Amino acid sequence: MRTILNIIWLVFAGIWLAMGYALAGIICCILIITIPFGIASFRIAKYALWPFGRTVVRDPDAGVLSLLGNIIWFLVAGIWLAIGHVVTSIPLFISIIGIPMGVANIKLIPVSLLPLGARIVDDD
Repeated sequence: MRTILNIIWLVFAGIWLAMGYALAGIICCILIITIPFGIASFRIAKYALWPFGRTVVRDPDAGVLSLLGNIIWFLVAGIWLAIGHVVTSIPLFISIIGIPMGVANIKLIPVSLLPLGARIVDDD
């Protein structure tokens, strides 16, 4: 069932979200100081392609730099990404078949708000 949901997600939402995160990652990697944000964007892009069967886990060993980076990310990009995920999940929740995809879109919000110090792991 996860594979079917991931394929439907990929076609209707995943490819577009992943392309957006990948573009943000490329832009962040151009500037030297924002490379950690670029790496986080690429990680989120991979998660946005295939979200079912994976989850986000906070790394307890993340330090102060991760916290400061998350604060900067939240103010510059995180809040806008979270709003985008909420807005795009609303039409998905309207249709019955889109409800799992809406849940997956909402599931992307925590990692899009605070990507540094988060790991994306398989549910298994």
